[in-house]
Amino acid sequence: MESFEDKVARFIQANHQFAGATRVLLAVSGGADSIALLHVMHALMRRGVVRADLLCVHVNHHLRGAASDGDEVFVKTQAAELGLPVIARSVDVRAFARTRKLSIETAGRQLRLACLEEVARAEDCAWIATGHQMEDNAETVLHRLRRGTGFRGLAGIWPARPLGETRTLARPLLDCHRAEIVAYLRTRDRIWRDDATNSDCAHTRNYIRHRLLPALQRQSAESLVATLGDMALAAHRLHQRVTAQVRQVVADHVHLENAGCSIGAAVLMSLPEMVAVELIRWQLAALGCGERDLTRRHYQGILELAGSDVAHRSLVLPNGFLACRENGQVILRRDTAATGKEATASAITIGLPRTTHFGNYRIEATALAEEEWPQAKITDNQDPLQEYLDLDRLTPPLIVRRRRAGDRFQPLGLTGSKKVGKFLTAAKIPEKLRQLALIFEDARGIVWLCPVRISERVKVTKQTRRILLLRVSGSHFSGTPRSGELPRTS
Repeated sequence: MESFEDKVARFIQANHQFAGATRVLLAVSGGADSIALLHVMHALMRRGVVRADLLCVHVNHHLRGAASDGDEVFVKTQAAELGLPVIARSVDVRAFARTRKLSIETAGRQLRLACLEEVARAEDCAWIATGHQMEDNAETVLHRLRRGTGFRGLAGIWPARPLGETRTLARPLLDCHRAEIVAYLRTRDRIWRDDATNSDCAHTRNYIRHRLLPALQRQSAESLVATLGDMALAAHRLHQRVTAQVRQVVADHVHLENAGCSIGAAVLMSLPEMVAVELIRWQLAALGCGERDLTRRHYQGILELAGSDVAHRSLVLPNGFLACRENGQVILRRDTAATGKEATASAITIGLPRTTHFGNYRIEATALAEEEWPQAKITDNQDPLQEYLDLDRLTPPLIVRRRRAGDRFQPLGLTGSKKVGKFLTAAKIPEKLRQLALIFEDARGIVWLCPVRISERVKVTKQTRRILLLRVSGSHFSGTPRSGELPRTS
């Protein structure tokens, strides 16, 4: 019989995981899956299957008091026994969920992924490994089926997927059942930590795991987990083929403009529907529309717009965007006339290093080591659309969004928290510029009210070792006053 380690090694090789890696970051929470990941990756490293150094990261969510701190100590002890270094990160999930109006599960996942990406970048790890396994995949597929999904959602958890522009997230245990993982740990006399909140069926994921999936399994002759896994793999292969076609269409037919992008209506109508829908999704996501509020009705409406003979028609999309048909082209762009909640709802996460498009704006984020600092420019920055922040004082994720009622921050050079609206009024910022202002914020709050003032918390000091350089450009900001005309201190 194939051993657990051999099974994992075969899956890694079949999916080309960790190819060319020199360092691999292991996400270790302390649960059975992540502890199995820790030990099997260490064993495969010793066998030469994984030809890379290993580094562990533990993200403390602080959701269970002393138990959360106990998880951190446990992970450090387990890694130390194997001679592996550990980096621990702390996040305030409850505060993040409250300020972003997210569920605890969603907030935790976003913060965790942001921490993994930040540590991987800082430690030069091109690959990140997590302990997701077959039951996790089955639960994900069922979760998406319950809320409604297309073939992309049915692909479930991928063996590997990009995380940012230069990192890849791999799941070496995705072909393993939970029972196999537990058996592997027991044969090696290894212990793990149990999270009591994982049995609370008030959470959708736990309800699917403990009630829905077992109930469906009792009515199935074959392994439902394996069946759902096979379906997810087939959907993933289909998605890869569709993605390849979308890339080709984007290269040949999509034209980028200041306010959005356009594609020939005839070209869009000639594509298979799933390719056309994926193309639309790609472009709207790149423009900053986001995907959470997009439904099949929106995609279908855009396709109907493309097939219509009526000129100058438009369709209102979520988050202040429009789809228009003009001169035989389907144009996707921000609705500059939109007001209120729809125009301010979207928020985009900024990765490093990366160029992000948020509506009509182009945002470049670059991390600078100490030897790369343009010292003169930092001390005398004359560009209000460019700022230097202390990277180590940021708590991921970093997002960009529009202003919201009640926004507060501590402006550079001032003491205490100020309401953004009152600060702009007191600084006599022109009304037009107030409407165009962007908010950059991390998990702890606003770090830059662009193009006016950064936060005191993230200013560059003598203790700064790494800098985040943010540059913003876009047609809306053309003619923005230079630093001498703005009440800035930087």
